[in-house]
Parts: sequence; C-alpha cells; structure tokens
Amino acid sequence: MAGEFDLIRRHFARATQHTDLGVGDDGALLRTRPGMQLVVSSDMLVSGTHFFPDAEPEALGWKTAAANISDMAAMAAEPRWITLALALPESNDKWVEAFANGFSACCTSFGVDWIGGDTTRGPLNLCATVFGEVPHGQAVVRSGARAGDELWISGTPGLAALGLQHLLGNIELPEGARTACLSALHRPQPRVALGLALRGVATAMLDVSDGLLGDLGHILERSNCGALIEDALLPLAPVLSASGDEAQARRALLSGGDDYELLFAAPLSQRQAVLDAAQRIGLPVTRIGAVTDQANVILLQGKDGARSPLAARGFDHFGS
Repeated sequence: MAGEFDLIRRHFARATQHTDLGVGDDGALLRTRPGMQLVVSSDMLVSGTHFFPDAEPEALGWKTAAANISDMAAMAAEPRWITLALALPESNDKWVEAFANGFSACCTSFGVDWIGGDTTRGPLNLCATVFGEVPHGQAVVRSGARAGDELWISGTPGLAALGLQHLLGNIELPEGARTACLSALHRPQPRVALGLALRGVATAMLDVSDGLLGDLGHILERSNCGALIEDALLPLAPVLSASGDEAQARRALLSGGDDYELLFAAPLSQRQAVLDAAQRIGLPVTRIGAVTDQANVILLQGKDGARSPLAARGFDHFGS
C-alpha cells in the first residue's frame, strides 16, 4: 500500500510552466505579472453529493479541475495555478493514478500549473483552489448588470442535467444522445476563451453550475436587477432532440446544473461584439432575454407575448 508521500511523489508532482517552485516544499512560489490582479476560487466535490461513489476516476479528475478552472472563465481571468486537497478512504494506487491523470490532463489543456495541495485519509472529498490573473480593473463580476443589458448563454445548457437523470434511472436516453449528455456531465469544458474575449464587453457573468435560473438569480441579486426571459429564444432544440420530451428538456435547460456554460449580460450596443467573439472561438452563444429594473424578478415571455413569473431556483446544498 502506497504511503502519502509516495502517492504525492509518483502521481501529483507534475511539470510546471510558469511557477517558480511547485510540489515538494511547504508552499509554492508564484510570480504574478505586472499590472495583474490575482483571482482566487475554491470548489469542493464530495462523494455522494457531487458525484457517485463509483465514478470513473480519470473523468472525475478532469471534472474536479474543470469545475474550478471554469470559475476563472466566469471572471474573465486567465487560469494559471491550481492546488488540490484530496481525502481518500484508502490508498488505492490505481485509482489515484487515473484520477491524477485526468486532473493533470485538464490542467494541461488550459495552461494551468498544478502546484501542490494535501492528501489525507477520510471520506472521498476533493477540494481544489485555482489562481488566475486578470488585468487590473478588468474582471467581470456578478454585480455589473444594468437594466437594458441583454442576457446570453454559451453552448448547450441542459445536456449535463439529462445525463444525470439518465444515470439516476429517471429517464432513458437513446445511445447517441446518451454519449453527448454523459460527456457534458463528466467532462465539462471550461469556457476560458470566451471569458477572456468578453473582457470589456460583458457587464456581469458567472458559470452555470447550479442551474440557469438559480445562477441568474445570483447576478440579479448582486446587480439589484430583474430579468425577462423570452421562451422563443431559449436554445431548447439540442436538449429536446436528446430527450424527446419538451417538459423534460425545458426543466433541464432552465434548472439543471453542471454545464459550466457562461451566463452573462452585455449592453445592446455590444451585441455584434459578442457574436464576433463567439464566432472567433467557434462556440455558439444564444441571446435569451434582457435585464430589467424589477429587482430580483424573473419573467418568462411566452411565444404569445404573455408574461409569467419564474422562480430563481437552482441546486442549494442547504435548501429544502
């Protein structure tokens, strides 16, 4: 059975690109670039809450890194460094190797140095802290939305939620859709390139981890605004095609989580800039509505023009 320091030496000590001192000491040494602010975020993934206890370790490693790197994208920051604190119920060398390879592969894909962390015995628990840089004053935060701004979502939200429902046995996805939905769930793609492209364009932004409506509520609360969502604009087609059930697809799109797509507000005057950025990156973005001056009120406008209130509900660890 491998000991703690042997596990670290063999699986966690990875080459770095822009770090003065990485794994192997009491701390890492980092050097931020002139004119940059440091952006720091931590996320914890707990067995039985965020993932199934028998989750495939390589994919779990990828997702653990991706969920944290996505927070940098949400603030228009460039991810640079990451640490990992890992609690393991036992020293399973094969499991750790696969997990570390997945974690490292995601970090490498997005230019992030894995610079340290900690391991201990305990219930399976994964906690990463990511560090990024953004030019001073250019971070996109949740509190900048203003009435009249347009609301946008990247990619195809809802697929990960359908994948989860399939694994829970609540729905049965056909083979082609199953592959796409499980890929979205297990190997999310942080939208770093889009986040960087939206510096100076977006007024508020976050990544959708707990559901589009629930996370939209965070922007509205911090910005003291409301929102009007237009049903006809929602990117429903991909999730409807996957599930074949409109009500199910709509729930996945509006209330499902784990997509890590970017939800952002931008002035009407920046619409072409948003579209140009998305085209350069090769990532679809969809305008879904607008910010209003009715604080913390979300309205859905139907295809007939009628408006009805929507609850800003997403996943809440301590909610009822």
